[in-house]
Amino acid sequence: MNEFWIIFTASIVAINAALLGAFLLLRKMAMVGDAISHAVLPGIVVAYYLSGDKTSVLLLLGATLTGVIAAIIIDFLSRKVRIHGDASIGITYTLLFALGMIMISTWMKGNVDIDMECVLYGDIALINLDKIMVDETLYLGPRAFYVEIVAFFIIGSSLFFGYKGFKILAFNEDYAKSLGINTTYWHYALMTLVSLTTVVAFEVVGAVLVVGFLIIPPATAQLITLKLKRMLFWSAAFGVLAVIIGYYVAIWLNVSITGAMVSVSGCLFFIILLVQRLIKKLTILPSPKL
Repeated sequence: MNEFWIIFTASIVAINAALLGAFLLLRKMAMVGDAISHAVLPGIVVAYYLSGDKTSVLLLLGATLTGVIAAIIIDFLSRKVRIHGDASIGITYTLLFALGMIMISTWMKGNVDIDMECVLYGDIALINLDKIMVDETLYLGPRAFYVEIVAFFIIGSSLFFGYKGFKILAFNEDYAKSLGINTTYWHYALMTLVSLTTVVAFEVVGAVLVVGFLIIPPATAQLITLKLKRMLFWSAAFGVLAVIIGYYVAIWLNVSITGAMVSVSGCLFFIILLVQRLIKKLTILPSPKL
């Protein structure tokens, strides 16, 4: 039963991240997910300080808000101050992440019980310790699973109803502006969803490894298709496949489960890349002379 909940929960994480990662990749903003996943730490610390409860919705709201603030800072530095994109990302996330670490170690010392290892790397093997029970007899699954399911419906409904807006922003922002579309709204809507995804994934895979699910499955999907709907499908499929294979590899080798999942995701990318290159070489080989 533990195996089922671990794989199922991690699969939802992978799908949530991969769907949004496809849009980030198309906009050449893949590393913004990395920045947001680190930058939300101050929001988590402040929200926990105010609520005193790790399961409080304030943690989700505080961290998501901090993620949006990080996106605003990155956008300001790159567009207004004219600092190169990767530099603005580096400045923002290192500053906010370092601030969060300082808040934990000094300003809130003794008042905040947040495990930095858990925030950074997560521990999916322990998600079943936080159970949802009915009458102390009926086990409905880990809390993390239901948190991910709620995030899945929020992300799924947002992409479904806002598909055209996210699509035109991903492929041609200037064209979207010429049509009178509020690109700022769609940009920050996407950043809010990315913040939500990274925050709810902390408990399962941590801030570092969620970036792998944001980037690698969409990059793998992009190798085999350039059509957005197909890319979204294959991104989610490669994410789930990496979760399933990665779990059993981790059990076999007795290593980190989330580490194995992301490693398998990377291996799938290079396998697809190799197969793609081989197919291209075979198709351009000159036909034998008779």
